[in-house]
Amino acid sequence: MTDRTTRFRRVLKQREVLTLSFGAMIGWSWVLLSGYWVEQAGSLGVLLAFAGGGIVILFIALTYAELASALPKTGGEHVYTWRALGPSWSFLCTWALLMAYGTVCVFEAVALPTAVEYLVPQIRIYALWTLESFDVDLGFVLVGIAGSVVMTWINVIGIRPAAIVQTIVTCIILLSGIVLFTGAAIGGSAVHLDPLIAIPASGILLIVIMVPAYLVGFDVIPQSAEEIKVPLHKVGVLLIISVVMAVAWYSAISFAVASSMPRDILSGTDMSSGEAAKALWNHPSAGIFLVIGGIGGILTSWNAFIIGGSRVLYALAESGFLPQKFAEIHPKYNTPWIGILFLGVLSCIAPLFGRTILVWLVNAGSFGVIVAYIFVPIAFLVLRKREPDLHRPFKLKFGWPIGVIALVLGLALLTLYFPPSVAALGRPEWIIIAMWSVVGIGSFVYYHRHGKSTTHDPSA
Repeated sequence: MTDRTTRFRRVLKQREVLTLSFGAMIGWSWVLLSGYWVEQAGSLGVLLAFAGGGIVILFIALTYAELASALPKTGGEHVYTWRALGPSWSFLCTWALLMAYGTVCVFEAVALPTAVEYLVPQIRIYALWTLESFDVDLGFVLVGIAGSVVMTWINVIGIRPAAIVQTIVTCIILLSGIVLFTGAAIGGSAVHLDPLIAIPASGILLIVIMVPAYLVGFDVIPQSAEEIKVPLHKVGVLLIISVVMAVAWYSAISFAVASSMPRDILSGTDMSSGEAAKALWNHPSAGIFLVIGGIGGILTSWNAFIIGGSRVLYALAESGFLPQKFAEIHPKYNTPWIGILFLGVLSCIAPLFGRTILVWLVNAGSFGVIVAYIFVPIAFLVLRKREPDLHRPFKLKFGWPIGVIALVLGLALLTLYFPPSVAALGRPEWIIIAMWSVVGIGSFVYYHRHGKSTTHDPSA
């Protein structure tokens, strides 16, 4: 067992904690998919979708905020659910979360060459094969692999360098957003906002089920709790602020894009936010700058989820549900480097499947997020009852009502992924979920039956 007092270094300052969380949530989708959101839900409908999904996540985040301050241990959800519900339920929760983190890392490895191709079409040098009407090109694959190697290296050499990169790139993203917002204020047209609600209005639900995947990332804060150099009562506050910032970002981006051009033209764009900026400023450089900001979003999200995913792998290994190698800390850099390398390898493989898998990954990962997020309010309520005297530096004033509301909203959102909901997942998403579940069941049974899983409480 690794010594908890020496395995990680507390180096993350308040600003870095906030940029880590916010940067994790604002990835690449706001450049690529904003036109799709507006087309499906309408200019007002997309605001309602993000508000609705955001409220669900915000209630859940409130329960996280209290637990993160009370149990500031690496592993986040794994720690909370183990203490409240025991190892079996904790494994289910953590495995679902790991799927979400893993799909985001894979998503970004495909999104990066997609974004670079918009700026430099010449990256296409030789078509390898075609998947779902998308030509997978050697140049596309090489860019994705190169990005994977760089992001893996940054995270292996320490969370401090990763946090510095996160802060710098987040500033670039915010500047690109200012370009779009200013352009919308000057050159946007209210005429383009029609229809406010798309027909059928059920398209709003299609966006609602995506929102958890876009907002996954605030929980990177509790994942790296033992590396945060911030008073515990502020950890919860930073977590909530980051969620509100991300919802506001997505909403503002969507509305600005909706005002940029007629709906039929917008729906035909590949890089919606970039094309919107170009139209609003009537100059291609504005679109280029937005795509550069989007590339920054890819890097911040990718960076954060390598951090979070490697810490989840660490927690599972330390608890005996994965090979102990994943709990190995680098002797020089104090990072769980085996988990980082594992996520890096998955990222290197992803570009071989082309851009087709992007939406599948978002939806499958979103499902895993909600499954994991439902367990946290349950753990919150159980610990409120079982351990009322547990020291909670950030304690919710109306804990029980907030916990119940978070649980009910989470369950309601989960039902949207199943038939007969119009937003039900399709066959590719269920295949991804099924494959991940089979691997998880196999791991759980093997390590549990062979006595490799431990009864050690990771929250101790």
